[in-house]
Amino acid sequence: MLKHFKDCIGKYKKYAIIAPIAMVLEVMMEVFIPYMMTYVEEGINRGDTGYLLTMGAIMVGMALFSLIFGIISGASAAKASAGFATNLRQKLFAKIQEFSFKNTDKYSTASLITRLTTDVNNAQLAFMMVIRMLVRAPVMLILATVLAFSINAQLALVFAVAIPVLAFALIIIIARAFPRFKALLKTFDDLNAVAQEDLIGIRAVKAFVREDYEIDKFSKISEKARDAHVKAERILIWNMPVMQLIMFACVISIAGFGGIMTLGGSLSILQLSSYISYSTQILMSLMMASMVLVTLVLSRASLVRIVEVLDEKIDIRDDDADETLTVESGCVDFENVYFGYSKDVDNKVLSKINLHISSGETIGVLGGTGSAKTTLVQLIPRLYDVSSGELKVGGRNVKEYKIKHLRDAVSMVLQKNVLFSGTIKENLKWGDENATDDEIITAAKAAAAHDFIMSFSDGYETELGQGGVNVSGGQKQRLCIARALLKKPKILILDDSTSAVDTATDRAIRDSLKAIEGITVIIIAQRIASVSSADRVIIMDEGKIDAFDTPANLIKGNKIYQEVFASQMKGAANG
Repeated sequence: MLKHFKDCIGKYKKYAIIAPIAMVLEVMMEVFIPYMMTYVEEGINRGDTGYLLTMGAIMVGMALFSLIFGIISGASAAKASAGFATNLRQKLFAKIQEFSFKNTDKYSTASLITRLTTDVNNAQLAFMMVIRMLVRAPVMLILATVLAFSINAQLALVFAVAIPVLAFALIIIIARAFPRFKALLKTFDDLNAVAQEDLIGIRAVKAFVREDYEIDKFSKISEKARDAHVKAERILIWNMPVMQLIMFACVISIAGFGGIMTLGGSLSILQLSSYISYSTQILMSLMMASMVLVTLVLSRASLVRIVEVLDEKIDIRDDDADETLTVESGCVDFENVYFGYSKDVDNKVLSKINLHISSGETIGVLGGTGSAKTTLVQLIPRLYDVSSGELKVGGRNVKEYKIKHLRDAVSMVLQKNVLFSGTIKENLKWGDENATDDEIITAAKAAAAHDFIMSFSDGYETELGQGGVNVSGGQKQRLCIARALLKKPKILILDDSTSAVDTATDRAIRDSLKAIEGITVIIIAQRIASVSSADRVIIMDEGKIDAFDTPANLIKGNKIYQEVFASQMKGAANG
């Protein structure tokens, strides 16, 4: 586990070193002040005022140095822990960016957000505790104990009884608390998921007047989080009472036995006073240690969740790929391809896929819901890897390419259109960050988006809300198509990406794509009209290719194509 966090210190390493060193010096000054009091007694006995003033000045100086070292330690620890959290969060985010779709499917969005925020914050707190309190507590405990023994070894036996009792109690508390805090963090995932789902679907909530339902659902998960928190804290609340009980028992014992020794003449008043100071320091160090351990219990649950993501094995890699190899053409070959989301050999989503798509062809894909149309095209840019068989793009196995080179050559407009906060131009430049204004306008015109963009007062500088909430579904689809075209891909995949536009606009987009030379276009659609002008159409049925032929031949001899055609023509006639 530690290997993941060691390199997160980075340039803040010097602060991580300064903080504990300054803390040790602070504790040394603090611990030796009571010891100096035993020397004051010599000055009192001799009536030496000068000696007393000198010792007083030394103790004042030690107190000031202790304050200075404490400030340095605190400031350094704050910088080190903040830097550690920043680097850890960046490392975690970078790892998530490496995830394939299969890796992403393993975690919920809410869970990943919780790990990037709450869990990293807990890790930051733990790091600060480690470089400060986890240094202060044992150093003070050891020094104070040694000096207490040097004053009176017999009286110090009180600690020999108290420390093991406290350690035993802490072990029990920590062992029982950890699984409860881990369950608490899982509840936070569920809480974030409910909140995220509601905020994303707020328009649907209001449209169906489901505010009360959503409030009730959120209240229930909030109460569940509260119950989990109470259940976890119910163990930790024993920490402070047990600590105070042992501390007060030690103080009473030291005062009692120390008073008897003072009356017997084996211990002076100042020595007893110093001893009580050391007993307080020892017990305070034990209390600090217990607080640190309690914090680490909570943090350990978070660290485990962070490490789960950092240790996630990326199933799609290109370590052995040729760095210089690029996609030269848009031809696609599936050779006896099988694919399943799980390792179950009997549960394949795609089976025995064999087809050849020539460069520059326009290919339609039709099939019922659940026929694996989207899964088929997601294999082309290696969003998933085939379970068996071979998939070639440009005449080479997709695994021979660097993922960046492959995906630069394949533009895919997903079923769920995604736009980001920023201007329309900034969103389009996701396709090519170096694109000129002319290239942006050309791509927008090809996607039938230029006219509606120019209808906005700010044109291409129009600000889009998060997810493109201030444009319609059809406008969002056209912007996503324009963005994909800016990549100048060898292969363009439209996954039901014109479903929200009218048939005239759909035809205009398809005509524009036909005019682009050398680009292979694959169109997944529900409407026959969207694929009627395709060179060939793939008919999918339950994860298999039922037919692959021209629309003219399919209308004559394929039952599925005929049924879809008949139902849509009938619907159009009735409309």
